[in-house]
Amino acid sequence: MASPLDRGGLPGHRVSVSPLDTAAAARHVATTEDGQRLSLAEQVAQVPTDPGCYLWKDASGEVIYVGKAKNLRARMKQYVQLTDDREKIPLMMQLVASFDYIVVDNEHEALVLERNLIGQYHPYFNVDYKDDKSYPYIAVTHGDVFPAIKYTREKHKPKTRYYGPYTDARAARETIDTIRKVTPICSATCAEWKRVRRLLDKRPDDAGIIGLICAQKGRPCFDYHVGRGPGVCAGMISPEEYAVNVRRVERFLSGHRSELTRELKEDMSEAAAELDFERAGRIKRRLDVVDGLDDRQQVVFPTSVDIDLIGFYREETIAGACVFAVREGRTVRTCEFIVDKGLDVAEDELVAGFVKRYYDETADIPAEVDVAVDLEDADVIGQWLSAKRGRKCTVHRPQRGEKRHLLETCERNARHALMRYMMRTGYADDRTNQALLQLESALALDGPPMRIECFDISTLHGRFTVASMVVFTDGRPDKSQYRRFKIRTELDEANDFASMSEVLGRRYAPERMADERFGSRPDLLVVDGGKPQLTAAMRQLEQLGLDIPVCGLAKADEEVFVPWDDTPVVLPSGSASLYLMKQVRDESHRFAITFHRELRDRAMTVSVLDEVEGVGPTRKRAIMRHFGSMKRLRAATVDEIAAVKGIPAAVAQAVYDTLRA
Repeated sequence: MASPLDRGGLPGHRVSVSPLDTAAAARHVATTEDGQRLSLAEQVAQVPTDPGCYLWKDASGEVIYVGKAKNLRARMKQYVQLTDDREKIPLMMQLVASFDYIVVDNEHEALVLERNLIGQYHPYFNVDYKDDKSYPYIAVTHGDVFPAIKYTREKHKPKTRYYGPYTDARAARETIDTIRKVTPICSATCAEWKRVRRLLDKRPDDAGIIGLICAQKGRPCFDYHVGRGPGVCAGMISPEEYAVNVRRVERFLSGHRSELTRELKEDMSEAAAELDFERAGRIKRRLDVVDGLDDRQQVVFPTSVDIDLIGFYREETIAGACVFAVREGRTVRTCEFIVDKGLDVAEDELVAGFVKRYYDETADIPAEVDVAVDLEDADVIGQWLSAKRGRKCTVHRPQRGEKRHLLETCERNARHALMRYMMRTGYADDRTNQALLQLESALALDGPPMRIECFDISTLHGRFTVASMVVFTDGRPDKSQYRRFKIRTELDEANDFASMSEVLGRRYAPERMADERFGSRPDLLVVDGGKPQLTAAMRQLEQLGLDIPVCGLAKADEEVFVPWDDTPVVLPSGSASLYLMKQVRDESHRFAITFHRELRDRAMTVSVLDEVEGVGPTRKRAIMRHFGSMKRLRAATVDEIAAVKGIPAAVAQAVYDTLRA
């Protein structure tokens, strides 16, 4: 395997290849002296303790995960011994058949190498953009004598500086158009600029006299005539003067417009002093363009700060990300992305993966990056960003204030971006269909469970015991079919089995099964709980003579218990089927506990006011209608209670004294 370091990563550093990478090394490490193959754990035990990157591979040799470590052996042992508590690790390690590792000198270099490897292999278990398209950037071609600006989706070139990414292609093109109104610069699409570039490529020694050559043989392009080109093609500007324009363009793209504005004002004053009013007028128009941009920007901070705020909104296996680029206290760019991981990975892993992916491809690094979670390797990421920026950059988690408020706005925008993506692509429909087909297979059903009914019990030591029935039709909540039940059985203590038997007996009684208001027969019945709850449900259905597919979902390990096997069914972590089952279970729990609290609060309110002499049903309704809640009633004075229509002063005093007692 050719080292990624040899492909422009970190030249000159030591590279170690795993024992599974070459035949000679495999004979040396992957097998013992008597020819027996070493286990994965035994191979990991021989990995060095240096910093570096590790690549887990499946049986076909494809890289499925890339990670970095300060201590390779210790980190990789966490995987093979399953001491890493991330949900994806057990599933991933079932697929791992081999590994590679690469040793570097420190953790910072390991982070840079990790990004290179992820970009090269695009491993399934690493965080990446959901859609595999390349995002547009604004680029300045620094490798040329006269650098040009361009809109591009190209792979990043060493001598080109990139700004972005922009998730709105039109916004990127409009930005280029605005920049060229403010500071004339050549466009990489200009035919005359390409001609000058070809001349310099053929005879690079002519760079010092290129202005004379162009003045004699060149001709001004259209952009020069409309004030957006500096006249390189006709020898109107020297490389030194052109370099000033390039610096101004880069400051503009970085959001640092105050310095640009100051320079333009100085140029305008100088032109006016020289009585060159035509030039002064051109500069004034450029200043008006910059001022117009500032008028449209929302001031988000009272001080001049350069920060990026990154917010996320996660679904089960997908997430939306939103980046607010704030420069000099103003939001200069907003970008939205879809990420291919969600609740199936830890939040800090998702955030760290996105941050590395995003800043790996942009030159616009702020002084501070704000995220909503503490990152384990925040210091290392900060060092990496500082090295790219040339000045200090920190990764920070704001707790309060303007930054926290704006971060919450980012999260709301990320949610909307994700919802728009799911609607546009039909992601939710595909995911739901996939979930129903997976449940059909995993639970050995006759067909996809198009109607799922789930029951849950909520009680307080046997008091106010209620049951909920939620219905999912075609994989989505069907709230018109939701039902709730008060448990009639007298209970001295909580008894989920008796309560579940009662509610199933009432729901699936012949008269209810014939009642159109209760809908059709379910394709799958889900009870909240493990084997005991499943047994109670099956016994009740047998008494009713019904053959309805039933399963129990245990909350502890997300295991699905089925009647035909003592071993629970374990749905794959992150799968659409597990997500649907958890959604059904959680919705039934929410619906049950809401009804339980409603009954309990109502009973507490009734019992308190029933103790007051002179307060009957009519006066009780009048009091509660007036105050709206027990909290407001308890905070009321005697005079405020007496102000309720139909409540005498003596009764108001009695209500007040009872509540205080």
